[in-house]
Amino acid sequence: MDLAGKKIILGLTGGVACYKAAELTRALVKAGAAVQVVMSDAATHFITAVTMQALSGRPVYTDQWDARIANNMPHIDLSRDADAIVIAPCSADFLFKLAHGACNDLLSTLCVARPMHLPLLVAPAMNVEMWQNPATQRNVAQVQADGIQVLGPDAGEQACGETGMGRMLEPEQLLEDIIASFQPKLLAGKRILLTAGPTFEPIDPVRGITNLSSGKMGFALARAAREAGAHVTLVAGPAALATPLGVTRLDVQTAQQMHDAVMAHLAGQDVFIAVAAVADWRVVNASDQKMKKNAAGAPQLQLEANVDILATVTALKNKPYCVGFAAESENLVQYGEEKRKKKNVPLLVGNIGHATFGKDDNELMLFDAHGHTTLPRAGKQQLARQLIAEIARRL
Repeated sequence: MDLAGKKIILGLTGGVACYKAAELTRALVKAGAAVQVVMSDAATHFITAVTMQALSGRPVYTDQWDARIANNMPHIDLSRDADAIVIAPCSADFLFKLAHGACNDLLSTLCVARPMHLPLLVAPAMNVEMWQNPATQRNVAQVQADGIQVLGPDAGEQACGETGMGRMLEPEQLLEDIIASFQPKLLAGKRILLTAGPTFEPIDPVRGITNLSSGKMGFALARAAREAGAHVTLVAGPAALATPLGVTRLDVQTAQQMHDAVMAHLAGQDVFIAVAAVADWRVVNASDQKMKKNAAGAPQLQLEANVDILATVTALKNKPYCVGFAAESENLVQYGEEKRKKKNVPLLVGNIGHATFGKDDNELMLFDAHGHTTLPRAGKQQLARQLIAEIARRL
């Protein structure tokens, strides 16, 4: 669980997006966090404290004079053992309070009285005109300058019937951002380019050559790199996976398209990670129309080698730090080291392909000039964070 052992103070302010805070609470608890809900008076008009107590499993605080705290100082005591404060939804009024240090209710006073090392994250939620108002934008700029992390907002349909910026991010997006806030920023400011997923080489309009790669490892690495503070561009083959928050995604189909996308975005990158399971061959005599079965037997396909994307990048004079991946079915130690030398990469990551494709866990073997080491079987997101730490250390 990504948030095991973490205590999160979840603050709710007035807005219809309070219904999303209920789902966010469930997601935080499921991720292992202890959630302490604090609500403004306005928030209680949109969702009840009883609901939030049931979801969090803890008493909810709404009053700065709440006598359940022995010293009558909930604005002090609630934050002293917390790991982060998250305000979701954060109204335009509460942004004003944060920007000006207002202390006129429990939640605003708690935020001002928090230890300055305690992270404060806010998820704005308001009408599009309220969000675009110059006063709101001044307040947003001020809270960011004060070190408060602003998550969102998003654009879309709003409860008022209007459309535009101001929607609170969805609970799963907020959860991803909250988890990311706890990850060390080992790649802060770095630019990372990755490939992920399979490629698809057409035989005709409905058939093609592909493989069993799901893209999960590559997408996990993209998320982990972004969590580590990097600017991440992900070139993805056909993969039915959601784009990690904050990652720029470029969708391609064939190996040639993936090559072209990589080369077009390579300039200025600090690291290139070739995770994708790229088809070794493509069909030269692919048909423009669906091939029909006939008595003459199966069609004869003519294959030719695809461009080797990783080898092309490593051959460049001013190349980024390159990391390759190798999925083998046997003799991983032998083939992995051979491939590292052949591809001329400082780090190659190997695994047994049939044991990991499509699964949520994996075991990795890292090959470098000093030999090989193993990252024991774990969830792919956990392994991705370990691998990003290895890359950061080597940089």
